[in-house]
Amino acid sequence: MDSEDRLKIADFDYHLPTELIAQEPLPERDKSRLMVLNRSTNHIEHRHFQEIIDYFRPGDVIVINDSRVIPARIKGQKVKTGGNVELLLLEQLNPGHWRVLVGGRRLQHGSMIHLFDRNQQTTNITAEVINVLDGPVREVKFSRPIIDELMDIGHTPLPPYIRKPIENPDRYQTIYARPPGSAAAPTAGLHFTSEILLSLREMGVLIETITLHIGLDTFKPISTEFIDDHDIHSEWVTLSPEAARRINEAKLTGGRIWATGTTTVRALETAALRSAGLTGSLSEISSLDRSGHSLNACGWRPVVAIDGKTDLFIYPGYQFRAVDVLITNFHLPQSSLILLVSAFAGIKTVARAYKQAIENQYRFYSFGDAMLIL
Repeated sequence: MDSEDRLKIADFDYHLPTELIAQEPLPERDKSRLMVLNRSTNHIEHRHFQEIIDYFRPGDVIVINDSRVIPARIKGQKVKTGGNVELLLLEQLNPGHWRVLVGGRRLQHGSMIHLFDRNQQTTNITAEVINVLDGPVREVKFSRPIIDELMDIGHTPLPPYIRKPIENPDRYQTIYARPPGSAAAPTAGLHFTSEILLSLREMGVLIETITLHIGLDTFKPISTEFIDDHDIHSEWVTLSPEAARRINEAKLTGGRIWATGTTTVRALETAALRSAGLTGSLSEISSLDRSGHSLNACGWRPVVAIDGKTDLFIYPGYQFRAVDVLITNFHLPQSSLILLVSAFAGIKTVARAYKQAIENQYRFYSFGDAMLIL
């Protein structure tokens, strides 16, 4: 592909006034604003999230990510020098063995760390750096598995653009969060209440879950000039055979597949690609979507069960095979998340929607308002 035909990340930048970055959640989850964007008409409506029920039809299926945020920020000190250290858990490789982001100088291979509890008291748990990865990323082996210790030693991690401590950590969890494993919340789901979900069930909407554990790489800006040079992060996803079957049945009987958040999109699209025997690799998808051959002509693909990693990178030019409707928040400029939304709704359409959101003083990012893309 010629360089003039390649997408540049600079084309997905925008200026956001700092005061529009939401620093705390609203007192009531479903009182956030909701921008409704219709792709077929380009019409934009301004509603509130509790009114999202108006856009569902009986027989639709909404898929939610039930991953639970873990208290992934751990503090401690180096055994040798006493210097302060902070570890941010990114991914559990096996019990007691994690990939982490470190804050602290000269944490090299073999460095030993005493961990603190939530009251800054030294515990009997230690961590050893066993591998130095890119930048501040390390592989760490703990003296014992810590997933069950985190309530005593860990702190809730918040994205770097949120500078105000959260008073109630449960507000950085969805109401349906279950299996622990995420370093960041699937924020599109933060707006849902039990009342909304019960109302959807009563009107004949099917609610299905996937589990995709989110790492902080999801907030990482893309640093390459050309989008297709970016090395996308991988995340662990689980979609059960039973849920896959019900999602396919709903689609085959005329229902629409709603994805709650970009993580759910990534999971469902991976499941659709794998139903055709594809891995979802960047080169594989690029060749299909830009050639106009194979899956491009097939439209919808059924989803299959998954229990493994996905590194699917969705950006403009990608042909969606599973998702019909997207619920999402407003995302960081030059991020993989805004690329996914632009792929779903169109580059110019999303740029216009974001411009209107800023003009209308919408709240942005994790604790901000929502967008519904039909």
